[in-house]
Amino acid sequence: MRTDARTTISALREAVAAFVDARDWQPFHSPKNLSMSIAIEAAELMERFQWLTTEEARATTQDPAERAAVADELADIVIYCLSLSNALDLDLSSAVLGKLQTNEHRYPADEFRGRFRRPERDKDLEL
Repeated sequence: MRTDARTTISALREAVAAFVDARDWQPFHSPKNLSMSIAIEAAELMERFQWLTTEEARATTQDPAERAAVADELADIVIYCLSLSNALDLDLSSAVLGKLQTNEHRYPADEFRGRFRRPERDKDLEL
């Protein structure tokens, strides 16, 4: 059952906070510990794709067990991100939308469509 269209970030933050509160984990949820946990979980996600070509990485997620494992790792990352947002009392929606606005100016679509590097800095690489 897909719930992305119906679940708010606020609801996710509240669910994560309730999970943490029920276990009295707040003393362990310092910005340092949570940011390290995000990096550790991101490394676990990267490990799922390590040594695979781009095509192999896309193909492997067609396997239901591998797709579920990737979803679990991604969920761990998001949970820790939401926990950090809670610990810092940071409005995640504002942060994301603000960063997108910054990146809109930094990477204009007409200049970066199909590219991932600045032409003036690096050889113009096409995707």
